[in-house]
Amino acid sequence: MKELEEKQGFLCDMDGVIYHGSKLLPGAKEFVDWLKAEKKDFMFLTNNSSKTRKELQLKLAGMGIDVEEEHFYTSALATASFLKKQMPGGSAYVIGDAGLTNAMYNVGFSMNSVDPDYVVMGETRSYNFEMLEKATQLVLKGAMLIGCNFDTTGPVDGGIAPATRALIAPVEMATGKSAYFVGKPNPLMMRHGLTTLNVDNKDAVIIGDRMDTDIVAGIESAIDTVLVLSGVTTLETMHQFSYRPKFILDGVGDVIK
Repeated sequence: MKELEEKQGFLCDMDGVIYHGSKLLPGAKEFVDWLKAEKKDFMFLTNNSSKTRKELQLKLAGMGIDVEEEHFYTSALATASFLKKQMPGGSAYVIGDAGLTNAMYNVGFSMNSVDPDYVVMGETRSYNFEMLEKATQLVLKGAMLIGCNFDTTGPVDGGIAPATRALIAPVEMATGKSAYFVGKPNPLMMRHGLTTLNVDNKDAVIIGDRMDTDIVAGIESAIDTVLVLSGVTTLETMHQFSYRPKFILDGVGDVIK
């Protein structure tokens, strides 16, 4: 593990790496304590768009891990930042939870269910047919379709649940329009992490549990990759992909063993 320990920048997924649902994963607290003690630069990059930075901070605090809000970056924040650059002061019809709506408001976007510039979708439990019908009509009228992340599923207590790519698929199919997805594996989140930490890609590593988001994002950003088997990927399912992580660990705690 010497090569990993010498890295300065750590970009870490959360679901399946630090916790699963409401359960802290073994070795996660020790790993974060080590990051702080060794004065490493680190950021948690999560494709989950539903929670704000403050909510994520409080969730970890409730598990006994204390980190500042600045260490969190979500696909909702990445989506809002992207859209601000694309169309400053634009408007959107948003299907998502507080993490996404707050991020959109904070970059100056207004909510619009009549003639928005964008239809933006993230994870939400308040997903219903009326929202899908509205989103479909708005996209057919010319609104651009944006997904916060490319995940089809996400971990929850008791198993997995549909994530953004699964939720947005009916709108794509009904309109014939393809969504643009901002979160991992889109390199936008990786670039933000490296820029914010002021770390060169050769001195950084990404740790994640998903081959189709975390690992491919690292490979395409020329960052060393660590697959942990504490989330959705197993050694068997890893072989479904035509690329490999540089390191494979049982859990994030193995980084410091």
